[in-house]
Amino acid sequence: MSAQASLGKAEMAALVARDIPAGAYVNLGIGLPTLVADHLEPGSGVVLHTENGMLNMGPQAHGDDVDPDLMNAGKVAVTELPGAAYFHHADSFAMMRGGHLDVCVLGAFQVSAAGDLANWHTGAADAIPAVGGAMDLAVGAKKVYVMTTMFAKDGSPKVVPECAYPLTAARCVDRIYTDVATLEVTGDGLVVRDLFGITYADLSARLAVKMSDGSASS
Repeated sequence: MSAQASLGKAEMAALVARDIPAGAYVNLGIGLPTLVADHLEPGSGVVLHTENGMLNMGPQAHGDDVDPDLMNAGKVAVTELPGAAYFHHADSFAMMRGGHLDVCVLGAFQVSAAGDLANWHTGAADAIPAVGGAMDLAVGAKKVYVMTTMFAKDGSPKVVPECAYPLTAARCVDRIYTDVATLEVTGDGLVVRDLFGITYADLSARLAVKMSDGSASS
């Protein structure tokens, strides 16, 4: 059974932040994932990496803290933490491709039950493709978390049996965080860890994917 209402953006970000291991090196994709930076516990030792060349990025900047030279890959003003370092864009991608990131958090248009990720192009003729560094992150990070709403604006589910959109990477997603459920991607199908504002029966009826309910023991 669901125990509370569906999650807002900040609550989703806090949930993801809670699950990032202490001391991890992490990249946050553009869009919703950038909010995770504002919910990491001080002293956690989590080091945020940006693909445009920064290590130890801090939370989003506001007011007098805004520095036009400190922007993340999503063009959001950010702060720097003690020990922050800056480097060439190519070096940043070498870190991504070389397996040096413990976790990346990415948005998604669709995620398949097998963990395939589609997050750069809907295939629409008037859509602007925006792959950025997502392909490198999806195959380079040790763990890939997706943070997105469960349903698109038209009500269609984003968690699907197979992605209809062009893939960013195949079988790369480990966990899916949404506003109504958190799901683990396993070899035996999806496992629901948490439910928010929806019952397992209702979620199962709206998703055409194989999954099991692990929320009672979470």
